[in-house]
Amino acid sequence: MVSLSDIRNARKTISDALMATPMFSASRLGEASGGIELFLKAESLQKTGSFKPRGALNLIRNTPADELGRGVITISAGNHAQGVAWAAGAAGVNATIVMQSTASPTKIAATRGYGADVVLIDGTISEAFEELHRLKEERNLTLIHPFDDPLLIAGHGTVGLEIVEQVPDVDVIVCPIGGGGLISGVATAAKAIKPEVRVFGIEPAGAPAMRKSWDAGSAQQLDSVDTIADGLAPPMVGKLNYELTRQYVEDIIIVDDTEIAIAMREIMINAKLYAEPGGAAATAALLAGKVPTNPGDTVVSVLSGGNLDISKMLDVIGKLPE
Repeated sequence: MVSLSDIRNARKTISDALMATPMFSASRLGEASGGIELFLKAESLQKTGSFKPRGALNLIRNTPADELGRGVITISAGNHAQGVAWAAGAAGVNATIVMQSTASPTKIAATRGYGADVVLIDGTISEAFEELHRLKEERNLTLIHPFDDPLLIAGHGTVGLEIVEQVPDVDVIVCPIGGGGLISGVATAAKAIKPEVRVFGIEPAGAPAMRKSWDAGSAQQLDSVDTIADGLAPPMVGKLNYELTRQYVEDIIIVDDTEIAIAMREIMINAKLYAEPGGAAATAALLAGKVPTNPGDTVVSVLSGGNLDISKMLDVIGKLPE
């Protein structure tokens, strides 16, 4: 498992290279979410535009030199790809990133810009994972798992440390879920420091892997995914991620793509922040009234990333009713 000590050690490991991201008050969005006092944790302003470098850098800096010397490999829809590419580049390590050819062109270009070798796969996400494991064995590369790794989770958990330090009276933390790496770390840190805080995980309706896992009683895999929130759409959750969420998270809440698109628009208009669909999912659940809060509660919504093609953003928001 991952402990508060692991997360604090991770902060020491990465703090020279990554900043503590700002926390913004969002009064108008809080009023629209049931009269709560709402804050947005702007991970979209972290290096590479998401929280992902936190875990990637902690993992790489704690990996033996001989393993790094072989090169590293991972799979991602884009944000983890950029995080690993940046962290590997900073450490002078060669990185290979498997991505689907349908991934955001902006994220593909950014990953290559950080120096990684991007391997594009024309196929399903499950087929992309198969190619990941084939290349790992063929090239003798070291795997940087996108979510199911204790060092990665500890790095992401530094977001949780910052939340309780920046908003000491926080009552509720709302966090998006893809594979579960972010919420595992955030919940572990927050609950260890402030046991009474309530943490809720948010998933898109088209990729509810953690909800399915909770319902089944073990980590599960999806047959397919279909959501605008590409950063929240791996076809499975990790075993460690599942175990940590079951221990520290109150519930897993589902939002649909329309609710996510509305949140993107409202965040941009009212908070002047740029959120990709996955980054807007937590706020979407609040605006839709799906998170059990009380008027006056102090709530932190994790805006996990802001990497999105402008053309896609305009298309998504442009289809919403006035």
